[in-house]
Amino acid sequence: MEWQQFEYFQTLARIQHVTHAAEALSISQPALSRSIARFEDEIGVPLFDRQGRSIRLNKYGQLFLKRVENMRKEFHEGKQEIMDLLDPDKGEVSLGFLHTLSTSRIPDLLASFRSHYPNIHFRLGQGPSHTLMNQLQGGEFDLCLLAPMDMKSPFVWKPLWDEELFVIVPKDHKYANRTSITLEEIAEESFIHLKEGYSLRITVEQLFQEAGITPPITFEGEEADTVAGLVAAGLGISLLPNLKGTDQSKITQIPVKSPKCQRTIGIAWVEGRYLSPATEKFQQFVMNHACDFE
Repeated sequence: MEWQQFEYFQTLARIQHVTHAAEALSISQPALSRSIARFEDEIGVPLFDRQGRSIRLNKYGQLFLKRVENMRKEFHEGKQEIMDLLDPDKGEVSLGFLHTLSTSRIPDLLASFRSHYPNIHFRLGQGPSHTLMNQLQGGEFDLCLLAPMDMKSPFVWKPLWDEELFVIVPKDHKYANRTSITLEEIAEESFIHLKEGYSLRITVEQLFQEAGITPPITFEGEEADTVAGLVAAGLGISLLPNLKGTDQSKITQIPVKSPKCQRTIGIAWVEGRYLSPATEKFQQFVMNHACDFE
């Protein structure tokens, strides 16, 4: 059995068409068919149900595909691990983070890290916590900076810092000149939320529940900047972290006197998954220095 046969099997299992899979692999269709036939002979059972040139994995193929995917993944990670060890001060870190962290903290954090390790580069992505967790589990990111949500195995999450949440109102709002406020005072105000499932919305709803209030929701947004823009337009108020780096000329941030309003941001990774030396360096840097960028 040749290593190439595993690639052929995995590609055919994904495309499920002999001619199209052969084209994707840049080999002839007869050559692919012969290779798969030999592969099945060595395994001892058919792995596909044939219907002309279209084929479908059978129950044996579905079981074996999982093993092949894991085996090829381990091979490539092992190869990458060796390459990384040859030059641990180079490499790429794939990092996901919340939209609300992008305006100031993330650029400052990355700039500080790269002043120590200028040859380490980043592949960045942003989104809500639930999306980031799916991408982290799927291997799109090595690390993510996000709120905790419901962290279970295989995720590891370590807290880094707490962020204060402020009541955000338009500049001409009746509360705009207040130096502090309570959540009870905004119970009847039209409220602008992030969409359901976002970690910040979950945190805000928990705070409302603890305060015994249910403000009427008038709009929902996908990003904090969008919510702030709707507030600036006079469409309602909201509860958000300090939006450093965004236009605040038309909104006012009011500290909440009661109850204490904050959320925790932490760093997450998948337990047991290989992290390159570059990624481990950034992981340790963030855990040691995150509070320097509050």
